[in-house]
Amino acid sequence: MSLTSQETELLAKANEVTALLAEGKFIEAMTEYLADDVQLFEGNNPPKIGKALSLAEEEKLLSTVVAFHRYEVISGPAVKGDTTFYEAIMEFKTNDGVENRFEQVVRTQWKDGKIINERYYHA
Repeated sequence: MSLTSQETELLAKANEVTALLAEGKFIEAMTEYLADDVQLFEGNNPPKIGKALSLAEEEKLLSTVVAFHRYEVISGPAVKGDTTFYEAIMEFKTNDGVENRFEQVVRTQWKDGKIINERYYHA
């Protein structure tokens, strides 16, 4: 099955985003790729709505990180229509001494080259 031109473009964008995340450049990725009216979901929690709120919440979280170990894509990205998917592992240490490890699948919906809806499924 071949990809449409839109799917090829979205796959490239998903790879650009994950490359930034792998470098620990979370704010840069969000600034570049989130739509102003984005909705971000952590599992089944209520969404964070809007780019400004999402950036503020991310900055608050990152201010507690004392060591970033990795963000590694272990499967994907894959694309279907306006949606990309990938599986990743994120590891970091926070200032309370806790070593955090998140295994997650990320589902991203795109519009006009920007992320409009994203959900993180954690294990």
